Amino acid sequence: MAKIIKTSQFKGEVEESKGVVVVDFFATWCGPCKMLAPVFESLGNEMDDAKFIKVDIDQSLEIAQKFNISTVPTMMIFKDGKPVESLVGFMPKEAIKSKVKSHL
Repeated sequence: MAKIIKTSQFKGEVEESKGVVVVDFFATWCGPCKMLAPVFESLGNEMDDAKFIKVDIDQSLEIAQKFNISTVPTMMIFKDGKPVESLVGFMPKEAIKSKVKSHL
């Protein structure tokens, strides 16, 4: 399951994490974010070799600014704490899965 984290948890959950972490930067008012949510949740349940985290940009503005998030949804793939790829906008489940697997 993808958990929603706050700014204070980001370093420990993402930047100090080994392996692949997929972060969904979203906003509660964003229509495409609502469409992506069940897809992201499903991938989080299916893929045990990656961690799936959600960040509400309105609650964690500092993190959104740090990674220059200007459009939501934006998914950012981190490997060993470093951002390696950004996926902007809604994407089909298989497309996201393929991108994540390419970093495992």
